[in-house]
Amino acid sequence: MNVESFNLDHRIVSAPYVRLANRKQLPAGDVIVKYDVRFAQPNRAHLEMPTVHSIEHLFAEKSRNHSDRVIDFSPMGCQTGFYLILQGEPAYDEVLALIEATLTDILDATEVPAANETQCGWGANHTLEGAQSAVRAFLAERDQWSTVYAA
Repeated sequence: MNVESFNLDHRIVSAPYVRLANRKQLPAGDVIVKYDVRFAQPNRAHLEMPTVHSIEHLFAEKSRNHSDRVIDFSPMGCQTGFYLILQGEPAYDEVLALIEATLTDILDATEVPAANETQCGWGANHTLEGAQSAVRAFLAERDQWSTVYAA
């Protein structure tokens, strides 16, 4: 299939994890990479939409304090994780460090950025507490992020 994640057997992955999902060389030679940042076990658990929405806002804003490579941070429709798109080909350890630093910033946040009707299409659909709880759980499993498949 054309979509990389449709070729992933979601029954055998073991969340939480961070995996390189795609590498693309653009016509002008630039390279972008896409990481699957999986918070919840597919088909068994998911994040509630206000939590997803708030993590998206927080990560999108705070990650750019740590890297100029960030192109986008987007939620998965299945609500089990996010896609992190970066310019170039940073080392995997650099990507993990970016994610960890950004998530740590989220724990220190006092509000969700742009969570209002002027700056967001559904400004009332946010939960800082939910985002911080999900992030805290993901960070607690930091030593498992490199393991995509169960043993």
